[in-house]
Amino acid sequence: MNITVVGGGLAAASAVEELREQGYDGDVTLFGAEAYPPYHRPPLSKAVLLGEKEPESAIAHDAGWYEERNVELRLGEEVTELDLAAARLTTPTGTHGFDRLLVATGAAPRRLDAADHSGAPVAYLRTLDDSRALRAALVDGGRVVIVGAGWIGLEVAAAAATAGGTVTVVETASLPLLRVVGARVAEIFADLHRSHGVDFRFDAQVEDVTATADRGVRLTLGDGSVIEGDLLVVGVGVEPRTGLAERAGLALDNGVLTDATLRTSDPRVWAAGDVANHQHPVLGRRIRVEHWDTAIEQGKVAARNLLDAGEEYRRLPYFFTDQYDLGMEYVGSVGPEGFDEVVLRGDPGGTFAAFWLGGGRILAGMHVNDWDAIDPIRALVGESVDPGKLGDPGIALAELAGTK
Repeated sequence: MNITVVGGGLAAASAVEELREQGYDGDVTLFGAEAYPPYHRPPLSKAVLLGEKEPESAIAHDAGWYEERNVELRLGEEVTELDLAAARLTTPTGTHGFDRLLVATGAAPRRLDAADHSGAPVAYLRTLDDSRALRAALVDGGRVVIVGAGWIGLEVAAAAATAGGTVTVVETASLPLLRVVGARVAEIFADLHRSHGVDFRFDAQVEDVTATADRGVRLTLGDGSVIEGDLLVVGVGVEPRTGLAERAGLALDNGVLTDATLRTSDPRVWAAGDVANHQHPVLGRRIRVEHWDTAIEQGKVAARNLLDAGEEYRRLPYFFTDQYDLGMEYVGSVGPEGFDEVVLRGDPGGTFAAFWLGGGRILAGMHVNDWDAIDPIRALVGESVDPGKLGDPGIALAELAGTK
């Protein structure tokens, strides 16, 4: 049996590793569009961007690792067509047959057309090469303008400010991360960045982007104000890379639709990582997650199911961020219906935890700089806990979670 993995990200690497860990000794082929073996993306906006680690340190396994495990690694070879009826795929170098297939094509940054066509210096952050180039541009005294105050935008802002740059962040909402964490926690992140000199322009629309005479960038906002900088970084989210799946006829809706086992509308094809819109059996709804942990864990489950395990993917979404001296871990998912209240415990200016409640249950929880808290937080998500006790730092989280 030939198992083929399309996509060169971490979900692909995790799946290949798990196939061999499970004792599968048949043919495995991995197609990646980039010239590098699959790598971890979180360091690209954290340690690599800060200059604390070299870009190559993000690579999950070098080419020799795949060779030792008899995995055919086809780098720099993007799959352009997928013929499900014939069980064949096409690349610029030819065709390749498969028996079972994993689609792990990931996501691509949303573009800002006004910036792309302006002739000004514009950067996006998604790939290892993106991180390397952006790192070189973040210099002491540099003026960096960032569009988007999501996780990537804030991590770039932290790296630019740490490098000694002047940072302006333009965001359409009234606070950073507002749709993700709500106003109370969003204000904490806003204050953190303001304390490091970051200038926020909230409730702002980009009307025009032009290049300046000195090879910089000028943004005109909807209120008529103008911002100039040496570099514009666009961080307005990503979109699942579904073009290949769409042309092949797989069912789509904000990604490749899968069941609880990550199987697609074709019984020989599974999907994992950023591209998979998965029917989550614990949350009771569909969810597409764009985070590192999900890529790793879905890759493992997909690999076992490629070998007929029939296992549901039940793990709750998890992500983390590092900004200045703030380290955060978050688990759970609020979902499209939102939350009823946020409960904070601890010191919002230092070490604390936050919980999002809805329908009498904890929908999600996070900690800041409390690295022993993530396991009890994970255990609490989905449970019904009295908000007064939840917010009482005198009651240990482990006690509330019954994990003592």
